[in-house]
Amino acid sequence: MRIEATLTAPASIAEIAAHGRALEAAGFDTLLVPEAGHDPFLPLMTLAEHTTRPKLGTGIAVAFPRSPMVIAQLAWDLQRFSGGRVLLGLGTQVRAHNERRYSTPWSAPGPRLREYVQCLRAIFDSFQNRTPPRFEGEHYRFTLLTHFFDPGPIPGVGRVPIYVSAVNRYNCRIAGELCDGIRMHPLNTPDYVRKVIRPAIEEGAAKTGRGLADVDIVANPFIVTGENDAELTEARALIRRHVSFYAATRSYRAVMDLHGWNEIADRLVALASEGRWDEMPALVTDEMLGELAIVGRWEELPDRLAEKWGGLVTSINPVFGPPYAQLQERQRRCFLRLAPLMDALEQVR
Repeated sequence: MRIEATLTAPASIAEIAAHGRALEAAGFDTLLVPEAGHDPFLPLMTLAEHTTRPKLGTGIAVAFPRSPMVIAQLAWDLQRFSGGRVLLGLGTQVRAHNERRYSTPWSAPGPRLREYVQCLRAIFDSFQNRTPPRFEGEHYRFTLLTHFFDPGPIPGVGRVPIYVSAVNRYNCRIAGELCDGIRMHPLNTPDYVRKVIRPAIEEGAAKTGRGLADVDIVANPFIVTGENDAELTEARALIRRHVSFYAATRSYRAVMDLHGWNEIADRLVALASEGRWDEMPALVTDEMLGELAIVGRWEELPDRLAEKWGGLVTSINPVFGPPYAQLQERQRRCFLRLAPLMDALEQVR
């Protein structure tokens, strides 16, 4: 089991470097930067300079506001400067954010994401192997690459692994067919992975002669933990609020429906639409929290993770809470407190 850590937004380049070095020393296999109020690519350059071993990735970057060529150039340069350690994570985000936050036109997100990945593959192939630019799709086109604008191959490390975030079956099939990995949403359960996500990945993989073993399946489980009852109570309240926020998003409704939490989902959506955020956490029951999160003291985490996710996923990225500025120091402490458990966590199968 590979163990990942997500960096929250540091206040300075020096903090990015120090935090990256600390996480590398702690033994994390991958360091991720989310697109949560800040650009996910800029910190990767600093991490590339100040670490040598872990993979470095976007977890995730919102695809549609950036053209495939814009993403390709960013990823290619980072791949060169990091010595081949980049994992490019992409996601669609929801319609409202694309249209109202990013000023990006919206169209069928699944087919568009599939074509986006295909276009990226074509661009990377041209960069590395000098193949002619001949991709033409409904949404994206890559038919021009003059010598002046060609960054050229990266000897030995030219391939950029692509991960997509996915909840619905269509995007999971994209991961299986075209991608190196899938980054699953924190609002998820082993049951949903077993019944929906893994079969869809396998279906997509079969189209290209691959199997589940060819796709890195990354879980992002909510973690409720602490060393005493007070810390557990604090963590439980924080994650309950985080769950209520995500569960009010229609895009993640399939997980709620699978578990029969339809009415709760409806009520959360209604409260969110009225801006009544403080009333939402109370609707997240202990049963829901038990299904959606790993709950236990620090020393119990390896066994709890093995019990819930063993045999279903290949990588774990613990979620200790939302990436809000006031919680950043807490999130960093939580990741570093995992260090003594790293050997046990990596043995989870």
